[in-house]
Amino acid sequence: MLFAKDFSRGGVSGGPITNGGELDMSTISMSSDSIPIHPMGIKPLGNQYFVSGPTARQSLALFGRLPDEMILQILEYLDARSLKDFGFTCHFLYAFSQVDELWKTLYLETSSRPLAWKGSWRSTHLKTPAGWRSGIDCNNVFSDVMHRPFACAHVALAKYSSGIPRENQIARFEQLSYDDFAQNWSSKPFILTACIQRWPVYGDWDIKELERRFSNVEFRAEAVDWPFSVYHEYMSNNEDESPLYLFDKGFAEKMNIQVGHVTDAAYWPPECFGPDLFELLGEERPAHRWLIIGPKRSGSTFHKDPNATSAWNAVLEGSKYWIMFPPTAQVPGVYVSEDSSEVTSPFSIAEWLLEFHAEARALPGCVEGVCKAGEILHVPSGWWHLVVNLEAGIALTQNFVPKSHLADVLSFLKDKPDQVTGFKRNIESPYNLFVERLRNRYPQLLDSAFDELERRSQTKKRKWEETVGVETDAKDNDGGFSFGFGGDDEEIP
Repeated sequence: MLFAKDFSRGGVSGGPITNGGELDMSTISMSSDSIPIHPMGIKPLGNQYFVSGPTARQSLALFGRLPDEMILQILEYLDARSLKDFGFTCHFLYAFSQVDELWKTLYLETSSRPLAWKGSWRSTHLKTPAGWRSGIDCNNVFSDVMHRPFACAHVALAKYSSGIPRENQIARFEQLSYDDFAQNWSSKPFILTACIQRWPVYGDWDIKELERRFSNVEFRAEAVDWPFSVYHEYMSNNEDESPLYLFDKGFAEKMNIQVGHVTDAAYWPPECFGPDLFELLGEERPAHRWLIIGPKRSGSTFHKDPNATSAWNAVLEGSKYWIMFPPTAQVPGVYVSEDSSEVTSPFSIAEWLLEFHAEARALPGCVEGVCKAGEILHVPSGWWHLVVNLEAGIALTQNFVPKSHLADVLSFLKDKPDQVTGFKRNIESPYNLFVERLRNRYPQLLDSAFDELERRSQTKKRKWEETVGVETDAKDNDGGFSFGFGGDDEEIP
């Protein structure tokens, strides 16, 4: 249960991190279940049963027949002027007109890049003074729709990233050889703690330094392209439930840095992962590396990496909490279409943690860990993962194709062409292109991958035939037990 309670919100930095990979709970002064009082006085719906006076909802007239969710959907159709005017009708709708997610949508639909971030989407869109707060008291407004996003924006992440059961903990090593990776760890998550310290960017890049050197450079942060100076203001002063995550694939060119095993490289892929077979595609390879920057609470909901690739994620500043599941797991709160082409998680990261974290942690195959600055985490091909920043930070990530997962990538490119992403539009068949390059460079490896795919196909076929055969035998066996949902006129044996 969530309780409203005042506490310091702090800036872009998060809680302290111990060397054990978890937050030090002894340094957390507030209750992990407490939240501050809503700045407008809005309260959860259940609180209305503890008051004796009238509530603001009673002034809605005909709108009172609609649930809050439907009112919010109606307001999504209004422009900025109409939304402001609508809020002047009564306290309840005034509170609704202040919902920042509505103003975020308006901004993204109508505005170019801002000259400055004003602390909220409403203030930024309307160009009101930074720090402006409504002076209208809405303490008789009771609504989960309006209060829950605020509560989720103030959930204490330490509660979920600490106390990880021993059997769930992601394995940690200082270093790992390629042979050990290929033979034992290419299909398992792990964290390396002494792998990226030689990178020039490690120790050189932090958020303040990037703001100093690249303040005018535009980076992609989900649906916006902002100069880093503006994004830095946003990072430092926002109360979004799901803050914008800077996730830029063109950062190397924008920052004029070299990547890889070349002279004056800013960083390079760790040797333990071996050759990246997608490098055979050269300029035709899909997008594969990103600069990631975000404030506390930003992150990614459950997903699998594209094209059945593996990935590594190296933290340069800050810390990230990861929770992961094997490819075939059914993750609570995550809904996958029959052909796996659509993945729906109708919850923000905070909502998922509140509703499903305890259940998920108890499932077989669940692994968790905190990846801190100077550490790198391996995401195996096909693994589900959710990641959230425990504090503001910087990371570099890259998708790759190790030899041990070549068959998985070939299968994905061939059997799910509608789900293949990141390739240029002029490439008609990524599968044929990849096979051609492999045939020229690694013919034996390609043949081995084809043999593996054939073995998998025969195994599936054999299991299917065994299943069908069992069903056929059951039908043909007159003396056997049968169970079915027959018609009312059928006799029950």
